[in-house]
Amino acid sequence: MKRLEERIALVTGGGAGIGRAIAHACAAEGARVYVADVDASSAEVVAGELEALGAGAYAIAADVSRGQDVTAMFRTVERLDGRLDVLINNAGLTVRGDFRHLSDADWVKIRDVNLDGVVRVARDGFGLLKASGRGALVNIASIMAHRGLRGLTAYSATKGAVTALTRGLAVEYAPFGIRVNALCPGFVETALTRRALRIPGIREALLGSTALRRFGEPEEIAKAAVFLASDDASYITGAELAVDGGMAAAL
Repeated sequence: MKRLEERIALVTGGGAGIGRAIAHACAAEGARVYVADVDASSAEVVAGELEALGAGAYAIAADVSRGQDVTAMFRTVERLDGRLDVLINNAGLTVRGDFRHLSDADWVKIRDVNLDGVVRVARDGFGLLKASGRGALVNIASIMAHRGLRGLTAYSATKGAVTALTRGLAVEYAPFGIRVNALCPGFVETALTRRALRIPGIREALLGSTALRRFGEPEEIAKAAVFLASDDASYITGAELAVDGGMAAAL
C-alpha cells in the first residue's frame, strides 16, 4: 500500500523547486494534492503534471504573505474535501545582502513569507488537520537555521524562528492528533539558489563544508517530507530532520 493512500495533502510553494518535488512525491505515494503557489500558472502546470500521472490534483493561487489568500486557500480545501491529512509549509524566499545594509522593506519581505506566512498556514490549517484525526504538518526550515553565512543572516533568522515555532506547535497540536515536524534542507540546486551556487567561490566554500561534497536534489528533500508526513513517522513530533549532506556534522 502506498504511504499516503487516500490522504489529502497541500503543498505551499508547490509550483517549483522543492515544493514541486514534494507535490510529486506525495502524489506518487497516493495522495490527492493541492498545489498552492503565488504564481498561479506554475501551480496549474504542476497540478497538470500530477493529473497526467493519474493523481488527483488541484491548483490554488495563494500568496502566504496575504492573510486573505491563506483563508481562501483553506476554504477551497474545506469545500472540496473537508479535511487535510498532510500540510507542507514550504513557501519561502530569500534576499541576499550585507545585514548592515538590510532595508526595512527587505526585512519585511523576507519575514512576511518565511515566518509570518508559515504562522498563517500552520494556524489557519489547524481545523482541517484536526478533522483528519491523523494530521501531519511539515514546516520546511533550513540548515541555515543553525549556521551563519554572510549575506543570509536575515534568512537564517526567519528559518531559526520556524524551528522554534515547530517545537511549540508540536506540543500545542499533539492533543488533537496532529504531528508537527521541521525539515531542514541543506543547499539544493533550484531556481532560488542556482545563481548563487554557480559563483565559483561560493560553490567551493559550500561544497567544502558539506560532508558528501555535493549539493542536494529536490527529490531527496521530497522523500524526507513524505517520510515525516506518513505513518512511518507516527511517533515523531517536534523534531528537526536535517537533509543536508552532512553540512551540520561537518561544522
